[in-house]
Amino acid sequence: MAPTPPTSLEFKVHRREPELIAPAKPTPHEFKPLSDIDDQEGLRFHIPVIQFYRYDPSMQGRDPVMVIREALARTLVFYYPFAGRLREGPKRKLIVECTGEGVLFIEAEADVALEQFGDALQPPFPCLEELLFDVPGSSGVLNCPLLLIQVTRLKCGGFIFALRLNHTMSDAPGLVQFMSTVGEMARGAQAPSVLPVWERHFLNARDPPRVTRTHREYDEVADTKGTIIPLDDMAHQSFFFGPNEVAALRRFVPKHLRQCSNFELLTACLWKCRTIALQPDPTEEMRIICIVNGRNKFNPPLPTGYYGNGFVFPVAVARAKELIEKPLGFALELVKEVKDSVTEEYMRSVADLMVIKGRPHFTVVRSYLVSDVTRAGFGEVDFGWGKAAYGGPAKGGVGAIPGVASFYIPFRNKKGENGIVLPICLPAQAMERFVKELKGMLEEQPINDAKKSKFIVSAL
Repeated sequence: MAPTPPTSLEFKVHRREPELIAPAKPTPHEFKPLSDIDDQEGLRFHIPVIQFYRYDPSMQGRDPVMVIREALARTLVFYYPFAGRLREGPKRKLIVECTGEGVLFIEAEADVALEQFGDALQPPFPCLEELLFDVPGSSGVLNCPLLLIQVTRLKCGGFIFALRLNHTMSDAPGLVQFMSTVGEMARGAQAPSVLPVWERHFLNARDPPRVTRTHREYDEVADTKGTIIPLDDMAHQSFFFGPNEVAALRRFVPKHLRQCSNFELLTACLWKCRTIALQPDPTEEMRIICIVNGRNKFNPPLPTGYYGNGFVFPVAVARAKELIEKPLGFALELVKEVKDSVTEEYMRSVADLMVIKGRPHFTVVRSYLVSDVTRAGFGEVDFGWGKAAYGGPAKGGVGAIPGVASFYIPFRNKKGENGIVLPICLPAQAMERFVKELKGMLEEQPINDAKKSKFIVSAL
């Protein structure tokens, strides 16, 4: 495994003054409560997404900034809650006041070509804070724009579309639905092919609320050993898992778990390697939170077009000593069990718990959170210049508590292999141990097999 050297790409971004883009036509002024899944503490933050688009000669003379700005205004007629502002009601209930004020939009140019970002377009991206500028005063949860979008023209004729979303409004499928509509409008559509559905009451607590399932993700855990990850001295790296890497890990899977998904396998491996890297007290409980989309767990399923948060945070818990010493199958079994635990009743129970307990944050002490966005469709979003060269989360480690989250992002390497890229954020020394541990698992070959797995790392 030869880590690629840290990227040192630097460039200048010239930004115009931020502006508010309002809906292209008048929209209703009304108050729309979020669901009891949407407004929990763990979703009260802004999440960054980035899309890279190549130059397309057939679009010669068309300006992506103008095209997207106009398409956005037309999209907001249908998605007008995004043009509003969040208010907090009694018992911390979040409500959108549909004011029609608009979303923040930044026009920009960068003196860099897409090719200069290299073959491996994957997080962490250089100069991200320049490509998605944090407009002062814009990143609060309440009374602030719910979306910030920056479109940056590149000198090659390509462009970068970067977006920051208030996560209480939508999850990945909901955001992709919105972005896809902007794409349709940019390509000349008069209305969205999938009409947005608000109906947040579908995920509200029952009356009276009653917790019917175990929700260890909301345990109150004291941070006795100071194991919440420090924010200084953090290393960001991305790891690619293609067919060879996944096959190498599957050799550790016991027979009765052979049907496990790649997500389950990678999650178990990540949990084990990360625990070893962090060197916790062996008796401490370690947690892995697997985001599970609950849209299809309902009978009938949530309506097509629903763009609120439709997922939950079920957690697997094990002592550090067990994760470190037992074979991978131990962690894998726990991950499978927790994924399978999500049902309609589980979703209802979470909504009820939120109301009973005051919308708590999921437990972050000794926790790690993984979210699979491989099928969310970020890369499919087309504003007229074709599909994205990269589309998806802008970095790992985001959230109300930085450093505890990773995304599984679809990725094709330069050999043309399809796989998953995984951005990870760890303290620098722990990252060294993590890389070593993972490399050991990937390269631990039977004696007669000399073929080594080439494990690719990118760092910033």
